[in-house]
Amino acid sequence: MEDLSMTRIDRRGLLRGAAATAGVALASPYLARGAMAQGAGQVNIFAWAGYLNDEILGAFQEATGITPNFTPYGTNDELLNQLRANNGAGFDLIWPTVDRVPNYVEFGLIQPLDESRIEVAKVLPSAWENSVNLGAVVDGKRYQVPTDWGTEAIAFDTEQNPLEYGTASYGDLWKDGAQATVRGHSSLIGLGLWLEAEGKLPRPLLDAFTDPDAQIEIFDVILAEAIARKGNIIQFWTNENEAQGAFRVNGATVGQTWDSTAAALASEGLPVGFIAPKEGALAWMEGLSIPTGAANLDGAYAFINWFLTPEAGAMYTNATKINSTAVGSDQLTSDEAKAFFAAAYPGDALEKLWWWPIQESWYITKRNEYQDRFLSA
Repeated sequence: MEDLSMTRIDRRGLLRGAAATAGVALASPYLARGAMAQGAGQVNIFAWAGYLNDEILGAFQEATGITPNFTPYGTNDELLNQLRANNGAGFDLIWPTVDRVPNYVEFGLIQPLDESRIEVAKVLPSAWENSVNLGAVVDGKRYQVPTDWGTEAIAFDTEQNPLEYGTASYGDLWKDGAQATVRGHSSLIGLGLWLEAEGKLPRPLLDAFTDPDAQIEIFDVILAEAIARKGNIIQFWTNENEAQGAFRVNGATVGQTWDSTAAALASEGLPVGFIAPKEGALAWMEGLSIPTGAANLDGAYAFINWFLTPEAGAMYTNATKINSTAVGSDQLTSDEAKAFFAAAYPGDALEKLWWWPIQESWYITKRNEYQDRFLSA
């Protein structure tokens, strides 16, 4: 596998290529004539809970005449297992993280994309190019269009547990007296990044993604530390609702959560902030893929191209605080979304993003074993 340090990207990098193409994208028709010509039918979309609200779905239907049917899921594993149970059928579009795309290809669940049907100029060039190394392209064929990116970092109670950039750390989740909420498998990576920064791992954390023996050597150390500090975790979460609930009702004052989790809580008026830790926020890219059993290919490509318009990208970012890859969308986002981004990634935070490497099936299997051992300890 290629050294991930050579393929890291950040929002400044993602937006760097936007300036040259934004004017063209914003001046182009709101939708390609081919999409408008569909004018009928339904498209079935299996996507993360909270990603597609009534405004977004209604705007797509009004623009194309196609009725979108949205089914939510909470985890990558839920998506993969459902699609495997259906043998790749039941949906026209799915929304996996890019690092998991090779898993779907391995099981024959998604089909290569017809790039001639995708309005590639609408995608930030750096996102399109870097997605190749992050998992969107397998054996020379593209299986995903990058649509958005975000992070898993530190959510915190601004009154009871204020944190500042430069000192905020994954270690804050594991220190004595913490009232933390974390996700099983990704918290082990956050803990690993802290241990690596402290010089306590036997080898670089990224080796765990490329070598099964290295994964065992590294995760043995992480797991032992996690079990020893488990008393600081007051709730584990597996999906958005559970993560939010940890702060709303269960007393969490700090957590390793998605950006959208903290944004949703803050929008309700709760004193919750979101900050990148000094070890680097866990960054992910997502996108749209077409299952092998998709029944409406025209509708699938119509939605992809519509979602890449600046207007749709801005609607999505305003609703979720997750960053769109649509050229020009950043110019249309709300002041609230811009303020959230600035507070979450001050200073050199964008240069220190830690992008999830490709997660092969052997890695996922062993990762889940360590997660289960941690949860049951």
